[in-house]
Amino acid sequence: MLVQIVDPPAYTPPYDRSLAAALASAGAQVELLTGPFVHGTVPPADGFDVIEAFQRRSAGIDPGSRARRPLRAAEHIADMLRWRARGIGSEADVVHVQWAPVPSIDARLLPHRRPLVATAHETYPVDRWSAPRARALQKLLLRMDAVTALSEHGARSLREGAGIPAERVRVIPHGPLDYLTHLPDDAPLPAELAGADGRVVLFFGLIRPYKGPEVLLEAFRAIEGAELWIVGRPLGVDLSALQALASVSKSTVRIVPRFVDDREVSALLRRADLVVLPYREAEQSGVLYAALPFGKAIVMSDVGGFGELAARGAGRLVPPGDAAALHDAIAALLADDDERRRLGEAALAASSGPYSWESIARSHLELYAELTSR
Repeated sequence: MLVQIVDPPAYTPPYDRSLAAALASAGAQVELLTGPFVHGTVPPADGFDVIEAFQRRSAGIDPGSRARRPLRAAEHIADMLRWRARGIGSEADVVHVQWAPVPSIDARLLPHRRPLVATAHETYPVDRWSAPRARALQKLLLRMDAVTALSEHGARSLREGAGIPAERVRVIPHGPLDYLTHLPDDAPLPAELAGADGRVVLFFGLIRPYKGPEVLLEAFRAIEGAELWIVGRPLGVDLSALQALASVSKSTVRIVPRFVDDREVSALLRRADLVVLPYREAEQSGVLYAALPFGKAIVMSDVGGFGELAARGAGRLVPPGDAAALHDAIAALLADDDERRRLGEAALAASSGPYSWESIARSHLELYAELTSR
């Protein structure tokens, strides 16, 4: 079976490549159709082919340039038309779309005559599917023969909010980004974090408003005897406001406002004692699944599918936006080595069991086989 995994803007290379490698290991032939990832390194292509056929010219333009967005949109439409005309890749048995950056247009330009699957990386609360972007995504998902949700929460939103027929929705969870654990363990921490001692609380990834960085800083204000590291590229947040909040903390807060590559992420996770995801809303998070295979204790907001992982003991939940509850959870875990160890062991068990890529690949191949046999 030939499976095409499609992510034109290269939004999630770690997920795309982990899934492709797992499917290839399970016996499928896999092509990853994507664009250049301009922010750093990506996992190696392990047993599958990578075809960088989307958004190649716009990738070379400064992300801050006004000319980039219109060029990217025009280039994307041209590339989609070329793919539809079979000018990209092979004739696949199944096409699995990860991201469609212009869903209102992409729904019309997807190839014909083969089963189509989409992963719903983002879903909405049931009452918000009437918003314009949600309606465009709904139109795309209704075009699919099957839609995979990353959690039961996401599946419920797709069925009840987006109106996707229940028989088309499958729950196949996000897998651990365990390739990070195989990188050399002698990678140094970012230079900005040199010299730290004591316990470390880590928040990393794109720093965006919905991830609640200001809630974390408020929660950490009265914590003593630990450091807070906030590491990642700011996007849509007021960095000076975050720095002002950090300046009144009783303990050291270090903010590293830049993209960190895989080796730095690996070093961060090896060093951290506690990983915190204070998100205001989300369906799932690559950060969460990067922390799992490192066996880290995790504190996370009760949003999206996070609670399903926490139900396995692999994390502690707090209400979203509740700085006081987040403070209490962080303080309690920093003071309790045994509980952090227990949470870390549960994270490892989830990573190697129900959330393993072997299990995820098997579920995908069963779905693909069902679609191609119809």
